[in-house]
Amino acid sequence: MAGSLGDLGGLLRQAQKMQQRVTELQESLAKRSFEGKAGGGAVRATVTGARQIVDIKIEPAVVNPAEVEMLEDLVTAAVKDALRQAEETASAEMQRITGGLGLPGMM
Repeated sequence: MAGSLGDLGGLLRQAQKMQQRVTELQESLAKRSFEGKAGGGAVRATVTGARQIVDIKIEPAVVNPAEVEMLEDLVTAAVKDALRQAEETASAEMQRITGGLGLPGMM
């Protein structure tokens, strides 16, 4: 019985270390930027790893009042692309830290 309590203590220490690494990863990702592109780069959106939009750039050539819907679609696509990149990076880094365990509350 005493041996299993020691194992539990070791497991708790490992979990605490993992949680600390996850917190550090979240802080690191929040500082990183991811750029999504659409329309061959005519529209670019930049987001942080915390999934906050920080910048939208639009080439003047795609600004046509008669095609506002196309421009809206390009902006949406660029934002989705940037968010996808941020999510994929976060997931890959989380896998590396947790060894692939799907731990609730760890992202």
